[in-house]
Amino acid sequence: MIKKIVNYKMVKSEDLNHHGTLFAGRCSEWFVESGFITAGSRLDPKHIVCLKVHGLEFLHPMRLGSILGFESRIVHAGHSTLTVYTRVYNVQFEEQTVLDGFVTFCHVNDESRPSAHNLVIEPETDEEKILNAKAADLVKKRN
Repeated sequence: MIKKIVNYKMVKSEDLNHHGTLFAGRCSEWFVESGFITAGSRLDPKHIVCLKVHGLEFLHPMRLGSILGFESRIVHAGHSTLTVYTRVYNVQFEEQTVLDGFVTFCHVNDESRPSAHNLVIEPETDEEKILNAKAADLVKKRN
């Protein structure tokens, strides 16, 4: 089983856009941060950089006072890359998914050059296998 990391954010007034819903840029920041925390749980964070955020689609508006859960897990590992899947859900609406997506990080050496991380990700469940295949396809399209 691939380890999940969960963290939470509350939507505050300073996080809102001109429509009174969560500003996409703020949510994207939290999304990448959640992925980074997950990658950093397995590798030294000083050697991780964000390479790409893969197509976020906001499915539901998030309003003032919403409590969002960010559930992240590493679903694919390349030679020097890790791809993290994150599902964002509103805990007040029966864990309704409000967006999900992938972020690919690169493991780098002290000179900021890509370097092997030596992690192996072995999906076990059907869901993990599907996420692994999607992530592998996203990474392949990047090249």
